[in-house]
Amino acid sequence: MWELDWDDAFNNFVNIENPNTLIDEWRERSSSFKNNSSTIGHMELDVPYSDHSREKYDIFLPKGSSKGTIIFLHGGFWFRTGKEHWSFTAQGLLSQGWTVILPSYPQAPEFKISEITTSISVLINHIVEKFHRPLRVVGHSAGGHLASRMICKSILPKSISTRIEKVISVSGLYDLRPLLMTKLNEVLSLDHEEAIGESSCFYDPINTKIICWVGANERPEFLRQNRILAEAWSKKSNSIESFYDPEKDHFSVIDQLEQQNSPLTESIIS
Repeated sequence: MWELDWDDAFNNFVNIENPNTLIDEWRERSSSFKNNSSTIGHMELDVPYSDHSREKYDIFLPKGSSKGTIIFLHGGFWFRTGKEHWSFTAQGLLSQGWTVILPSYPQAPEFKISEITTSISVLINHIVEKFHRPLRVVGHSAGGHLASRMICKSILPKSISTRIEKVISVSGLYDLRPLLMTKLNEVLSLDHEEAIGESSCFYDPINTKIICWVGANERPEFLRQNRILAEAWSKKSNSIESFYDPEKDHFSVIDQLEQQNSPLTESIIS
């Protein structure tokens, strides 16, 4: 009987040119953005939102008045990369006049995924209380999982969740059960109970605008992940959309946030 290779199913580096240099490239692009971008009106780095050494965020404000606040939750399978790799994703949104917040968060194996979810809920509470304005949340890959968890009912107090006016989850993970069958789980230490409990597709969403976005050229498992959340939540909400971005893979789909008028940037701010 044919069995699916789940490690291969989640391997986003297949068919990617020079995959071993990507993480260093992201850091270099982010450093260049912080040092040279003409779109930054003001920035603050390493602002704490809780007690752990990784519970900090960078905030980038546009020149002139801000149209609103967007949080970008990075990916990396809950154990790779940090905010210092992803600053470049603020470029397009800043150019459109939005404030962008990029956090780091505690990672596996020190923290379980459920504990990382809790950390992000603390971040959302902090940002809402500090900025007193509507909030949009964008997440990529594992960050897409975290973004989707923030709009599962009962995660956030209603006084906080109602301030989230839109969530765009890009190439997210919403059914964590297959991860139990991967080598990744040697780091994540998921058990069956947590895999179910952290799968957004098994929850009801709050009433807010939701877009499930994925690159059309991504691995089949990521296309399935996008489909399963869109199908599950469309039965419970009239405010969910699903989009398959033509010719984009797991990384080029998020690269376009550097561009002021890319389809993803426009979708976030519209």
